[in-house]
Amino acid sequence: MDIPSFPTRAGFLAGWLLLLAAAGPAIADSASPVLTVTEGMESRELTLEQIEEPGLHEVNMRHPEGPEGTFAGVWLDDFLAAQGLEEARRVRFLALDGYTTFLTPAQRQEKRYLLATRLDGEPLSEDVLGPLMLIVPEDAAGAMEGNVSITRWIWAIREISAR
Repeated sequence: MDIPSFPTRAGFLAGWLLLLAAAGPAIADSASPVLTVTEGMESRELTLEQIEEPGLHEVNMRHPEGPEGTFAGVWLDDFLAAQGLEEARRVRFLALDGYTTFLTPAQRQEKRYLLATRLDGEPLSEDVLGPLMLIVPEDAAGAMEGNVSITRWIWAIREISAR
């Protein structure tokens, strides 16, 4: 059996590090934009720090798509108010993969939505459905059992637009 020499393994590791550096950060830092907010024809980019300004709320749960632990984020209505979007007739959420969902004011009154930004204290990375996700903590158990629809839950959010 031929075992690669140290220089070969070191070169392999260096190649991986170079690839990771070129691909960009897997987890957003608080100063990098993670979300585009669009209102009409105007758009602005927000950092994690800006999104979290209304204050973080935590909930322990398992997401139906796998991640489990302490999710932290801002209540959607608080986020929309902080962005001056609380009167929007329709809010659209767009994911990195193109999936989209909409919420009306009536739907936002039916359930309390959390715009999750962190899992176990760390910013949500793409491998745990980040950088942002919209969840309904009160529906988590029912969603895991398949008794509650998660069609309005969305993960890997990249844009929120309001009309």
